[in-house]
Amino acid sequence: MPRDDDSRAVSWKALRAVHHDGAYANLVLPRLLTESSLDQRDRAFVTELVYGALRKEGELDAVIESAANRTIDTIDDDTLDVLRLGVYQALNMRVLDHAVVDQSVRLAKSQGLQRSSGFVNAVLRKVTAGAPEHWSTVIESNADVVVSHPLWIVREIEQALEQCEGLAERDLVLEAHNEAPAVTLVLLPGLETRRDDDEPTRWSDLGVTLSQGDPGQDPRIVAGTARVQDEGSQLAALLLARVRPMVPGERILDMCAGPGGKTAVLAAEALQAGAVVVAMEKIPHRAALVKDSVRAITHKNTAVVEVVLGDATEVLDGSDTYDRILLDAPCTGLGALRRRPEARWRKSPNDIPALEALQKALLNSGLDALAEGGVLAYVTCSPVTRETTDVVRDVLARRDDVDVMDTPAVLDRISQQPVPGARRGSAVQLWTHRHGTDAMFIQLLGKKTSG
Repeated sequence: MPRDDDSRAVSWKALRAVHHDGAYANLVLPRLLTESSLDQRDRAFVTELVYGALRKEGELDAVIESAANRTIDTIDDDTLDVLRLGVYQALNMRVLDHAVVDQSVRLAKSQGLQRSSGFVNAVLRKVTAGAPEHWSTVIESNADVVVSHPLWIVREIEQALEQCEGLAERDLVLEAHNEAPAVTLVLLPGLETRRDDDEPTRWSDLGVTLSQGDPGQDPRIVAGTARVQDEGSQLAALLLARVRPMVPGERILDMCAGPGGKTAVLAAEALQAGAVVVAMEKIPHRAALVKDSVRAITHKNTAVVEVVLGDATEVLDGSDTYDRILLDAPCTGLGALRRRPEARWRKSPNDIPALEALQKALLNSGLDALAEGGVLAYVTCSPVTRETTDVVRDVLARRDDVDVMDTPAVLDRISQQPVPGARRGSAVQLWTHRHGTDAMFIQLLGKKTSG
């Protein structure tokens, strides 16, 4: 089979896994590439095509509807993914028009969509025959999509930006979500240090940026002394670990630990200080990922980390307390749209109320389990107001045993240099366009002492 057909087939299989099986592109695509025989050039082509088609899905669908003169819901999903890949190539990549049409038709036939091949041919011929300006007008006239984001997400981002004095930066936020993220590693403290050829990250003293290559082949990743982790996630874990010096005997709880990236940072810090970490996760396969994330730490001392299978809203009753608690709460994940571009089309505003209720239940459970004088970090990979400041406000309105901590001041103290533009009241709000990280929200909370 010609090489182009192979690369487009891999791309189509990735989109199908995302749309049909609910997979995440950043998990399924590396596996498909590993299983393929594609060379580095074609792997780069596939990566750009898959992520680009997922980011711009709403815009591509508007073009397809116009060119096909029919609505998206009347096109079967497998054919629709062939068309999305073709339209993305035609409008966003340097692929010749005849190649777009020819290879898309061949892709449809190779994947058992022979009956759709004529339809694919007709739609893509119309797209490639149209002027780019025409299709730009079609996209811009779609009131439901703004800069490749559904309108409801745009509104949520605007609300969050208002709390950060950044409403004028809305389009910068959206555009930043459409840029491919750099690959960053966290070097676990006490187990790994920077090499002379490492490019340090800007804020975290544990981070390095990879400019090229497969991170899975990095010997530090293989050994478990480093992990792929966004710099924002590193800072979230370090805010809790370094809010004050960690001392021997401290007990640290990670309430929603899977897949274990932040657990590993906390555990590495605990290993050096003589503290211990309890990592709680209710989903078995995610608990297994947590165990793998800390394998280099438990190899040195098995007592440092205990992985517990359980639901933090049910298991924690206040009878057992912890000095530090990380609550990296389940959320919409709208702060990580660079990495999981499909989430913008998969999520719905109807998802938020259930998540908000869960976040409040978890935060109350965590605060109940926090020892007097202890610190809890409430973290979401989302800037959405209802998942962040509203949750903290509503929970604390019903409690008198918690102090709100000036989290941005702590961040400036523990980071390599001050982090401008990260203040959101007493909380930290990182932004992709300002800080180059995922849009992490972090609020530190202290438990009052009875004395």
